[in-house]
Amino acid sequence: MTTFHVLSGANARVSHPGIRKIGIADVFDALRLGLNDFREKPSHYVFLCLIYPIAGAVLITWSAGANMLPLLYPLASGFALIGPVAAIGLYEISRRRELGMDASWPHALRLHRSPALPSILAVAGVLFIIFIAWLLVAQALYVRIFGTVPPNSISAFWNSIIGTEEGWNLIVVGNAVGFVFAVIVLSISVVSFPLLLDRDVGAVAAVETSIRATLTNPVPVACWGLIIAAGLVIGSIPVFVGLAVIMPIFGHATWHLYRKMVEPDPAGRKA
Repeated sequence: MTTFHVLSGANARVSHPGIRKIGIADVFDALRLGLNDFREKPSHYVFLCLIYPIAGAVLITWSAGANMLPLLYPLASGFALIGPVAAIGLYEISRRRELGMDASWPHALRLHRSPALPSILAVAGVLFIIFIAWLLVAQALYVRIFGTVPPNSISAFWNSIIGTEEGWNLIVVGNAVGFVFAVIVLSISVVSFPLLLDRDVGAVAAVETSIRATLTNPVPVACWGLIIAAGLVIGSIPVFVGLAVIMPIFGHATWHLYRKMVEPDPAGRKA
C-alpha cells in the first residue's frame, strides 16, 4: 500500500490539480515575495543554505585531489539539478508563513511528519538519477573528445579547454546537453515539491502537474529558468558563497510561483 500511496496519493486516486496561466510579471512578483520571505525570516538560512558553499568547496577539493578535473564543471552545474530537493525546507517555511503559522527554522527540519514524505522522496530520487545520468554523459563526452588520459594539472586542463578547438567543442556540446537536462528537471520540479508539501497527491500527480504547468506557461517558466541560471552563476562566484543568499530567495519564490500557477486545494491543508 505504501508504494501505491507513493504513486497516487493517500486517497488511492491520481489527482489533477487545475493550472492557471500566468505572465512574466507573475514570475517577478513571485521573486519579490520570495525576497520578502527572506527578509522576514532570515534566521534559518545559515543552517539550511550554507550547505551550498560548503558543498561547492568540497566538490572543488575532491575533484582536484582525485584527479577528476574533467568532472568539476559537470558537478558544479549539475548540483543545480538537485537544488529543488535541498530547498524543500524553504518551501515549508513559506507555506507556514502564508498560513500565519509558526515559521521558525526548526519546522524546515520536520518534513518527516509530512504525509507526502514517500512521494517527496520518490521525486527526489528521480532528480538524483538525472544528476547521475548527467555526470555519466558529461564524462563520456569528455572521453570521446580528449581520451581517457586525465590532465596533469589545473592549468593544463584549463589550457586544453580554452586554448584548443576540441575544448571549445566540449564547451558548446556539453552546455547544449546540460541545457536539455536542465529543461527536464525544471519541467518536472517547478511545482512538484511545493505541491506535495501543500497536499498529498502522490509522486505521479506531482510530476504530471509540474509538466502541465510548464506546458501551459512555457514563456514564464523559461524566464524563471533563466533567472535561476543567472542567479546560480552569480552566486557561485566566488566559491559558491553567494548561493547562501541566492538559493533561499529562489526557494521561497518557487513556493509563490507554485501558488500562482496551481489552483488551491479545496480541502486547504493547515498543518
